[in-house]
Amino acid sequence: MADVAAENLEAQEAWNGVLFDRFLRYRDVVIPGLAVFGEEALRLHPPKVGDRVLDIGCGFGDTTQQLAGLVGPSGSALGVDIAARFIEQARADADLAGVGNVRFDVRDVQLLPFDDSFEYVFSRFGTMFFDNPVAALRNVRAAMTEDAPLCVVVWRRKLDNPWLHVAENVVKPLLPEPEQTDEPRCGPGPFSMADADTTSGQLQSAGFRNITLRRHDAMLLFGRTLDQAVEMNLALGPAAEALRLAGENGKEMRPRLEDLLRDALAQFVGTDGTVTAQASTWIVTARA
Repeated sequence: MADVAAENLEAQEAWNGVLFDRFLRYRDVVIPGLAVFGEEALRLHPPKVGDRVLDIGCGFGDTTQQLAGLVGPSGSALGVDIAARFIEQARADADLAGVGNVRFDVRDVQLLPFDDSFEYVFSRFGTMFFDNPVAALRNVRAAMTEDAPLCVVVWRRKLDNPWLHVAENVVKPLLPEPEQTDEPRCGPGPFSMADADTTSGQLQSAGFRNITLRRHDAMLLFGRTLDQAVEMNLALGPAAEALRLAGENGKEMRPRLEDLLRDALAQFVGTDGTVTAQASTWIVTARA
């Protein structure tokens, strides 16, 4: 197992365990949904052909493969993630796809400096879970060549992301967080970089300059059916973590929660039966 900062051990356990299993189960919905936002960021701020690029919090590595394609055979892409099981799957997928200029590494970016240097750094929803984002971003900054661009995508505020927030509002009031639990938490959570001032301050403290935040909203598919949308919100996201942390109480409450969520999410069902809602992000850019 790779070296991990003590404060990130719990998050690593969550991402390498129950969260990996659940993302794998729903990846056919999750990956196309998230891809919309990464593709817009890369359309606006692509790497150059021949660049050495870093992909932070790469997960299954689909963004890393995309970056490898953009930089071409003369460039390379390194995907890093704290969870070994995601990296194992990313390597297997890249091998199957025959992508030769890509590699993957299990790494706590917050703890370890990089031996390599990079001319471009990207992250699609991979920077929000650091316990100490400034320390992580400093390690990233130190590995970037002079004037290299950083481009990351993060969620904006909960109110502008009803695909997650509606379910959270239904579930959390009924499942008070227990004082003690054996279930690992995933880290600060998906909205930890939602505030523009906070995110700008973190980047400035890490040594970045020319920081910009551009809002990008799009419709996000989070269920091919209403039942799947209910299942996903009880498997991934803030409502799901509340359910998981509640333990036996959560298991007993689940049938009621499913009924309540089915009613709450019905508003997002389209004429074709799929479930989509607005999702809102920041495309954050900066220079080393």
